[in-house]
This record gives sequence, structure tokens and C-alpha cells, in this order.
Amino acid sequence: MSVDRQQLHERRIDAVRAWTAFVEQGDRAEQLVRPEILHSWRRSGSLIRPDVTEAPLADEADTAAYWAGSPLQVGVERVEDELRRTADDGDLVLAVTDPETRILWTYGGRVMRRKAESVNFVVGGKWDEASVGTNALDLALRTGGPSMVFSAEHFAPIVHNWVCWAAPVHDPATGEVLGVIDLSTTWDRTHPIGLATARMMARVIEGAMPRSMHAGGRAPHLVLPDDEIGLSLRLLGSAEVHLDGERLLLNRRQTEILALLTLHPDGLTLEQLHALLYGDQSITLSTLKAEVSHLRHAVGGQLASRPYRLTLPVQADVETVVRLLRQGKVREAVAAYGGDLLPGTESPGLGEYADYLAVAVREALLADPVPAAVVRYTELAPYDTQVIEACLASLGEAPHPLKPLLRGKLAAASSSR
Repeated sequence: MSVDRQQLHERRIDAVRAWTAFVEQGDRAEQLVRPEILHSWRRSGSLIRPDVTEAPLADEADTAAYWAGSPLQVGVERVEDELRRTADDGDLVLAVTDPETRILWTYGGRVMRRKAESVNFVVGGKWDEASVGTNALDLALRTGGPSMVFSAEHFAPIVHNWVCWAAPVHDPATGEVLGVIDLSTTWDRTHPIGLATARMMARVIEGAMPRSMHAGGRAPHLVLPDDEIGLSLRLLGSAEVHLDGERLLLNRRQTEILALLTLHPDGLTLEQLHALLYGDQSITLSTLKAEVSHLRHAVGGQLASRPYRLTLPVQADVETVVRLLRQGKVREAVAAYGGDLLPGTESPGLGEYADYLAVAVREALLADPVPAAVVRYTELAPYDTQVIEACLASLGEAPHPLKPLLRGKLAAASSSR
């Protein structure tokens, strides 16, 4: 058994022990499990028995009527190919719910599809705590943030073999929580980027949804999308921000705050934002509050507080590059990669993400050294000989029009060392 699998196996055993202690002896589980899981177990235990065998199903016609023409349906359909690829690549089952944790849309990979159907993790399935107990979908809606539930952290044993990651999906115009997206697979396929992937999928859906105006009824009135609606951020290589097609004149700190909020769509507390922006610098919270206040005015008031979160559609070149890398579109990702994230930034949060993105682009090229992409990359990193060498090695003796240029760049980089 590999080290990673051994660790997962031990983690699963610990979760089972904690669950067993709770079911048999109640508060003896207090030191064995995360507080949010324990609190959910207590709520669940007062509502259902652990031996529930499947989720109840809502009325089929009512579920279909709610989904039809909703902002969620529009957003999901626009990015459905990407959602399906994510499910297939990770052997996941994906689900999108309403605010009551009723599943409105789902798609499953090979392994998970049948498992999902066996417990009614299907359209119409009700996955609130009162129906099936502790699960990531319900926790994400309760907390307003991303949530993971691993193996026996679920209250119902029917999903003890699962791991689930969920993140809220917001209305891009109002910030209202419309539901969650959940990614589930078997516990032994737990991956450290599962939660980040759920957050990213929620962001992708939000970016594809039209702006909406709620008139008090269940179904919102949709406004046709406009490519120039919302914020557009160029953060790679240089900084430029547009709001509804008009360029905003922001100072460096305000641009950095926008970048951090874009990278954390679920929001940041004042303290979290301060740490990511200033690190150990002796800058007061009042100074940060003043910067946020000016920024809120610049974006027309569409910056919520507690936590700080943007409440309008956002498009950023950073997210474009990450999405293309996830799709394996190396050439397109490198074309969209304009250079370092906010070069010269002193923000520790942005500096860390800049390093992550730079490494991700480089590693993608080393794994798939597309010649045109490598030529483009050398304009940004002219002394990275390893990437050029990997590309020439992949071409071998086969002729290619870019070979002379690549050899020239390699010679120039080598002579400059």
C-alpha cells in the first residue's frame, strides 16, 4: 500500500471510530472529529436515524419546472462540456442543487454513476441534513463557504465510502446563494485539490450565468448577458481593470485587493484580507478599511462585507489560464499567460499564487512542449533552457519550421549564463 493510500486508510479508520463513538456514546466523539462535523452529527441525530438507505425524492415535475430557464440552468448548460470533462477525468459525480439542497442537475463518471443512483444522488434527490444527515452539500449551504466531508464524517453509512467537496454558487448580480455544486468520488480517491476544484467549478458556473433580477417569485426574470458587463481584470504581466467596459483608474493596493477577492470568490474576512495583502507589515486595519471603502465606491457598491466579496460578474486572465491548463490546452494557456501575476507585488497572498501559476505553466510545457507555445513562453522566460531542450527533444529528428528559432533561442540563453 502506498504512503498516500496508507494515510487515507488510516484517516478513514479514524473517521469510522469517531462516528461509532458518536452513535454509541454521543459526546465521546468530541475530541475525535472536526467541530463542524460534530455539530452536524448532533443536528442529524435529532432528525433521522443513521440507517437511512437513500435520499427522498422531490416531485419530478416541480423539480423540472424550477430548473427550466433558471440562472443555474443557463450557467450549467454553457459550461456543461467542461463540467462533464471534470467528472470523467476524476471519475466523479457532479451535482448542482437549489438553496434547499435538492439536486437539479447531475453527471457521473463511470465508477460513481451507479453508486449515486443507488442512494438517490440524482435529480430530485433531497440532500439536506433532515433527509440524509451530514454531507458537504448541506454544510456548504449552511456555512456559505466550501466544505469537504470525508468517508464516515457523513452521518449516514450509505455514503461512508464517499468523499465530497461542495461550494456555494452565487447569483453574479446580487450575490444571493442559488445552490451548491458538489464533486463526489470514493474515499480512496481523495485529492488535496478537491476543494479548490469545487470552488473553481462554482466560479465557472457563476461566470457563465446571466445577470438576474428577482421580482419576489420563485423564477427570476433573466437579463440577456453582455460581454462588457461586470469586472474584467488583466493581472498577468501588467494590471488593467475595466468595469462594464470602462477602464477604472485604481491605485496599486486597490488592484491587489481586487485580485485577492477574485482569487477568493467565497470571500475574505478583514483579518484574512489584511494578512494576504500586507503580511507582517505594520499597517492598521483602518488603513485597509479605507482602501476597501474607496474600492467599493469605484465598483459601484458591488463589494459586500462580512466577508468581503465581489457581487458582480468577474473575468480575469488568471482564471482563464488556470481553466485552460486544467483542460490540457497548453498552447492556449501559454497564449493567455501574459507574464507574472502583478509583477513586483509585495502581497504575500499574490506572491504565493504568482509562484504557483508560473510553476504550473512551466510544468505543463515540460509535460507537453508544444513548439509554438514554447516559443511564446521564451518571450516571457528567455533563460529557461530546460523548456526549450524538452521541446527540441520531443521533436527528435523530425523537421519542424520552429526548430531553427528554438535552437537560436537556446544558444542565446546558454551564452547569457
